Formats: sequence, structure tokens, C-alpha cells
Amino acid sequence: MTEPDRVLAALAAAGLRVAPDSARPVGGGCIHRAWRLESATGPVFLKTNAATAAWMLAAEADGLAGLAAAGALRVPAVLGHGVAAGLAWLALEWLELHSPDAAAEAALGAGLAAQHRVAGPYFGWHQDNAIGASPQQNTPDDDWGRFFAEQRIGAQLELGRRHGLPAGLLREGEALVARIPAWLAERQVAPALLHGDLWGGNRAADATGRPVVFDPATHYGDPECDLAMTRLFGGFGSAFYQAYDAALAPAPGRDWRLGLYQLYHVLNHANLFGGGYIDQARRLMSRLAGRG
Repeated sequence: MTEPDRVLAALAAAGLRVAPDSARPVGGGCIHRAWRLESATGPVFLKTNAATAAWMLAAEADGLAGLAAAGALRVPAVLGHGVAAGLAWLALEWLELHSPDAAAEAALGAGLAAQHRVAGPYFGWHQDNAIGASPQQNTPDDDWGRFFAEQRIGAQLELGRRHGLPAGLLREGEALVARIPAWLAERQVAPALLHGDLWGGNRAADATGRPVVFDPATHYGDPECDLAMTRLFGGFGSAFYQAYDAALAPAPGRDWRLGLYQLYHVLNHANLFGGGYIDQARRLMSRLAGRG
């Protein structure tokens, strides 16, 4: 019996009449297992994991719902999630995804700018969620510098202590944490709705060429945080950045802040994977420390 077969009853309770034995594995990332199922209303994308990972899939469903409510960019519709037969599961609409062309990249840039105009009541989110396989703290705060210092860089350093990151790296990080609130005091920014994990693998184009984003770590923060992530791990096309900047003009100091905001994700990768990400984090910290 496959994992999807074990959650058929739960899917049926969510209104999904899935054909038995229709499941086939598909690529869906390195955290959860992913499947395509055939249902009476069309194919379904299903993620499964151990029951202990239910919080991650619930957080993903919540984040997708938050992005969908903004209406700025297409995200997969959430069809249901829960725990059944010892498995956590999340069912999403099946989308035929393709690599975005220049037109889709431009539409994504304009759409992301529109999403960033959706203002929140605070920095953070109404619940904690996940960044990759790591927990992401989102306790509401009205001070951006304090939020980013404590709940982003500080939280990753705490994970690093548990995961055994080098003591010298952690000391450098703590020194930066003490300086971040003053550095970001000049950044008078309203809380904006962020995707939160917008690297190249979390965006695509649908069958009509419309941009789609998925696998979010949704929260309210500085829009530049999303831009910083787009420039890691390969970056996006020039049409994306041109369209975004045409809609939301760059603020003074953006270039150095992108490095600061990238540090959060690089530290997270150092915690998850170690290796070269530790050296990358050290280089970023040294460059930031040189700001004075």
C-alpha cells in the first residue's frame, strides 16, 4: 500500500474522490514526498510526510492561503491537509508548470511588487511557520530592526548552537545581531506581505504562461527580503528585476541590505546542510562587519 492509499479516506472526507492506485511519485522537493493522484475533478498534487511534520504542511497551507487572499500572484489552491494513518498530508491543485520566459518573469516582477503593497499590521505572522525544514519564528513586532535581528539572524544562530556550527562563526553572528537594529533604523518600511522563500525553484509559469509561486514561508516584513532571496542560488531573469523596480523604485541602501537579508537564508542552509554554506555565511558576515 502506497502512502497516498493510506490517506484516501481523509482525502475523501475533504471532498476529493481520488481513484485508488492512481498515485505516482513526482518531484516535489527534498523535505516531503510528492505524488500525482487522479480524481473525479482532475489531477491532485499530494505531499506526504511523517505525522511529526504535520506542522510544516499546515503552515504551508496557511501561507498559500495568505498569498492567495492578496490576489497578486497565482499560487496552487489548497484542497485539504491533515494527519491520517500516521501520515501528514497536504493536497493542492495540480498545475502544469514550465520554466518562465521573459514575459512571465516580467509579470512575476510586477505581481510581486503588487503583493508587497499589501500591508500587514506588524512584522511577523499570526503563527510560526517553516523556512525549508527549519522552524521560522514570527512573533508579531512593530520594530523591523529588532524583529530581523532577534527572530531571523538570532534565531538561526540559536539553531547553529544546537547543530554545532563553528564557535567563531556564532561569535561573529552575535556581534552582527547587536548592530542590526541600528543599521535598520534608517529603513523606515511598512510591513509588506512576503513570500519568504522566493528562490528560483519556488517559481514557475503555468500552462498559459502566467507566473506561479509556491512553497512559501509567508510573513510580513521588508520587501527587500524577497528580492534578496531571488538573487541567491542563480537569480531571476533581468525582466523580473526591471518590472519590479519600475513598480517599486529601489530605496537608498538596498544593495548592502540585500546581503544582510541573504545572510538569514545562508545561515539556514548552513544549519541544514553545512559544507560550503558555512564559508558563505562567514564571507557575508565579514563583508557586513566592514560597514562600520
